[in-house]
This record gives sequence, structure tokens and C-alpha cells, in this order.
Amino acid sequence: MIVIALIFIVAPSDEAYVFVIAVLTLGLAIKGIKDIIFYFTMARHMVGGKMILFQGVIVLDFALLTGSLSDVPKIYILLYLVVIHAFSGVVEILRAMEARRTVSGPWKMKFTHGMVDFLLAFSCFIYIRQTHTALIIYSIGLLYSAVMRIANSLRRTTFILIR
Repeated sequence: MIVIALIFIVAPSDEAYVFVIAVLTLGLAIKGIKDIIFYFTMARHMVGGKMILFQGVIVLDFALLTGSLSDVPKIYILLYLVVIHAFSGVVEILRAMEARRTVSGPWKMKFTHGMVDFLLAFSCFIYIRQTHTALIIYSIGLLYSAVMRIANSLRRTTFILIR
């Protein structure tokens, strides 16, 4: 994610939108297929496992929709990216509020991540007519998301061991 974001920041071009679509399609397709495989191997035996199947199918459908957007004007692609970022920002904020009620620690980072995602979507929507500016804003969001994922993976977590 960091490499892709830096490429978009350093050299925003007209071909970058095709690359954005390819990256989004590939990422969503991998996530959808992973969820579907997880359902058939493990989650079908779990309580609420069908939700994982539904999530995998919906994400795979979004991947196919994203892959079909290569022939539409750039403004629709940017609007699609704005909607994705805004939705993920709102979901992350709601998850942070739920974590605030149940767990004491990691809700602040989730809330900050959701707010930054939502603010990036809003600023991308403001500059949607200047396609290069919107692409740079999207790249900053990718860079921030990558750094947050690295920080989350390095953070110490607690777990319970039952013998």
C-alpha cells in the first residue's frame, strides 16, 4: 500500500486511474474469496457463520463492479472511491464507539482512523473536479491506512490462555 501510494503521489497520471481500479478489484476479490473459503472450511460450523458467507459474496460482487468501471469517466471512479472511504470511515467510527463501551484500550486508534478516512473522503469530494488533486488525497489516505495497519500489527495485544 505504501509503494502504491507513493507512486500515485510522485507521478499522478491518467493511467493511474486504471491502476487504482485494478488494485481495488484485486484487493476486494481476494478478500471476498478468502471469506467464502473461510465459510466453507470453518465458519459454517460457527454461530453467525452465514454472515461471513454473505460478507464474502457482497465483497466479491463489489470487486466485479469495481473491475467493470474501467470505461466510465474519471469523476465516477473518484465518486466511487469517495463513497468507499466515507462508508469505511463511518463503519470504523461505529466500531470504535462499540469498542469504547466494551474494551478500554484500542478504541481511540480506531476512532482516529475512521475520522481521518471520513475527512479524506470529504476533502476528495470537495476537489473531485481536480482529478489529480483527488488522486493525491486518495494516495495520502492509502499511505495513512498502511501506516495504521503497521502500527496495529506492532501493538502489544493481550490474549487469554486456557489450559
